[in-house]
Order: sequence, then structure tokens, then C-alpha cells
Amino acid sequence: MTALRNDVARLGAEGVTVGYADRVVLDNLDVSIPTGVITTVIGPNGCGKSTLLRTLSRLLKPRRGTVLLDGHDIAHLKTKDVAKRMGLLPQTPVAPEGLTVADLVARGRHPHQSWVRQWSSDDADVVARALEMTGVADLAHRPVDSLSGGQRQRVWISMTLAQGTDLLLLDEPTTYLDLAHAIDVIDLVDDLHEGGCTVVMVLHDLNLAVRYSDNLVVMNNGSIVAQGHPSEVITSELLRDTFGLRAKVIDDPVSERPLIVPIGRTHVVSKSDQVRG
Repeated sequence: MTALRNDVARLGAEGVTVGYADRVVLDNLDVSIPTGVITTVIGPNGCGKSTLLRTLSRLLKPRRGTVLLDGHDIAHLKTKDVAKRMGLLPQTPVAPEGLTVADLVARGRHPHQSWVRQWSSDDADVVARALEMTGVADLAHRPVDSLSGGQRQRVWISMTLAQGTDLLLLDEPTTYLDLAHAIDVIDLVDDLHEGGCTVVMVLHDLNLAVRYSDNLVVMNNGSIVAQGHPSEVITSELLRDTFGLRAKVIDDPVSERPLIVPIGRTHVVSKSDQVRG
């Protein structure tokens, strides 16, 4: 397929092949991440979503191809330079036992430290702003491991903001959260986007992805099978062919975007049920 091209793309991959041992996960993949929008990567389990995010963030080195960050080959950039431009929240991150929220968020300033530039009042101000932006300032002195799942995710996002970057990569930020906390976290991500951040995230909840994203990247078997605005991408045929899911796609009464209604094999309203109702 032809990747979404954008002259001001912050991040992208060209002809990228990535694998583990003798297994190829991404095969000659092209993708371009447009600036200033929320891009969400969706696809069935094992299709390569997290591998793509790890490759874009330079945690994985491609066998072939190039990852571009602000037009530069990311392989040739210094690690601290990458960290100043891009914040990554991996799946289920774990903080050292007893570490406080403030101390964890302060670690986001590490890329800006050196032997000639030590911690300063400017760093403290950045951390304070990050805590405020994510609504966790009142938790600053609490141990991270004492927080709820939703609070922890907000704290980890706060740490990525403390890096001073406006490009955020989030790998399944709603994992293990109930629906209310998941929406709370994605609302936060949307607020950050409205404030100027470019966001790339992996989500399993298709309806959350559709509602909050302006750019969907649909993957299957290590390749991109569709990319674009949800209203252009999400169809019953795509859901069947990519996810093996029988579903109706209707208009979401809240967002006026597509809403996916799985059919399944049971609980389908029959004509007799409608008459009784």
C-alpha cells in the first residue's frame, strides 16, 4: 500500500524490515507519521504493532531500511538527541520500589543533564509543569507503586513530557485499565495533542482508536493494509478481512465517527424480539 505522505512528517520508516532471530515481523514496511495529529496503530494480536513502535523509537534496529526522525536517519543520532525529541511509554513500565512520583517524573530530565549542566531550577519548573499538565501534582510525594493503574499511567506520561518533547509514542497506554480509567487516560492524551503534541499510540480498543485518532494505521501480518482518517478506513470489509470480525459500522451518536458494533454468533435481535419489545 502507499503510506500517507506528509512533507512535515515528524517520524517515518522507509523499506523497514525487522525480525527476531529467523522470524520476520515487519517486511519492507513504509509509514509516515503526520505532524500535529494522533496516529493510532491497530491490528490483530501478533501483527507487529508494538514491534513497529519499538522500531520507530530506535529500541529495535531494522535489518534493512531507514527510520527518519525530523528528516534525519535515527540510527545516526545520539541517544540523548533522540530522547530530547521523542518520548516513549512502553507497555507495562515498572518503577523501582518506593520511588516517588516526583522522582520518577524528574528522570525525564536525564537527557538534558551532563557534567557541565547539572539539575537546575529550570528542570524543577519543567517537572512541576509536567505534573500539573497530567493532573498528578497532588501525588508528587506518593510512591508510584501505591497508585492505581490510571494514576500510574498519568505519572508515566508526565515523565515523558518532562523530557521536553512534543512527540509521544505510547504502547498500549490503556492496558489493564477499566473503561472509565482508559477513557480518562485517552482524554489526557487528547488534551496533550490539543496542546501541540504529535502522538503515536498502539491501542486494542478499536472504538477508542476511531474516536480519538485523526490517522489510523491498520496492520496485519507485519504489513500496513490501510492508513488514513477513521471515516475513510473503517469498513465492515476491513474488519472482516483484518480482524476476522463480523461487525456493523454505524455512525457514533457522540462523535459522528464510525462506531463498530460486533455481531458475533449470539444476542442478535430477531424480528420476533423486536415485536415483543
